[in-house]
Amino acid sequence: MANPNSDMRVTHEILEQYAERCKNWGKWGPDDEIGTLNYTTDDDVAAAAQLVKKGKVMSMGLNYDQFGPQGAKTPYPAMGRFNPIHMMTRTGTDAWAGTLDHRGIRGADDLVMMPLQCGTQWDGLGHVFYWDHMWNGYECREVTSAGAQKAGIEKTKNKMTGRGVFLDIPRVKGIECLEDGYPITCKDLDEACEEQGVEVRKGDYVVLRTGMMERCLNDGSWDGYAGGDAAGMAFETLDWIFEKEIAGYASDTWGNEVRPCETDENINQPWHWIAIPIMGLTMGEIFYLKDIADDCAEDKVYEFMFVAPALPITGAVGSPVNPLAIK
Repeated sequence: MANPNSDMRVTHEILEQYAERCKNWGKWGPDDEIGTLNYTTDDDVAAAAQLVKKGKVMSMGLNYDQFGPQGAKTPYPAMGRFNPIHMMTRTGTDAWAGTLDHRGIRGADDLVMMPLQCGTQWDGLGHVFYWDHMWNGYECREVTSAGAQKAGIEKTKNKMTGRGVFLDIPRVKGIECLEDGYPITCKDLDEACEEQGVEVRKGDYVVLRTGMMERCLNDGSWDGYAGGDAAGMAFETLDWIFEKEIAGYASDTWGNEVRPCETDENINQPWHWIAIPIMGLTMGEIFYLKDIADDCAEDKVYEFMFVAPALPITGAVGSPVNPLAIK
């Protein structure tokens, strides 16, 4: 499904032009570490709470288990990511057998080992660099083996709450799922807003559905999901995001932007190069959107209270999350 409205090929020259045009460095001061999350005000959060009319809470998160999207067949290197490994350190079978710990109490405990970006997750502002710099002009060397000394995900722990806007691109187009490689353009975004009767405002969290995750779940296979071809944001949508001044963006794909990437040069995922380190956009990936999609299609309300704080893991450049849509 080629999109004739997006034919940009991202060169290093175009990348530099966008880096200058979309740069938010210094906008919230030289010491800022949370970027566009600053757009959401206290009043925005209070107004978002007024959107709750029926008390319905919908999770937009996948379960963290061995059935996640990591480790399936993909042409893209896994970057050390694997599905969560969950282990028990105390069990009910131990209790049944009469095993007691030194406190004389029966119970269960467990632990999990997982990459922080293996499932539904936030990309933090220390995750991607623009050459030798990260968000707000900090040197990339601020992210060391001890973690991010600047822009760690823990700096956002009071954020990721506000008005959510849901854009269901395939449903607007009358299809189940966008085809792999389809670049979602500014025109597509505007058409979805108009069709759904919703306006994207400053400080909002935009959540966009491509249908890819549902297709994988229905097929019973994650092959190609983690880094393979996918529908996603065209490079030009950086203008739309920058002008709308949204707080955050999330979708149901592995990497948000269209793959294959819109470039013939040695630039992998160019949309990320600008969105995270230059614009300061916190982005969510691998969001499960079927429930919110069905609900919005039923009641025709495409705005909701969005509650999705990151785990405050000191120095982390990403975080698992259980994002909630409350209507």
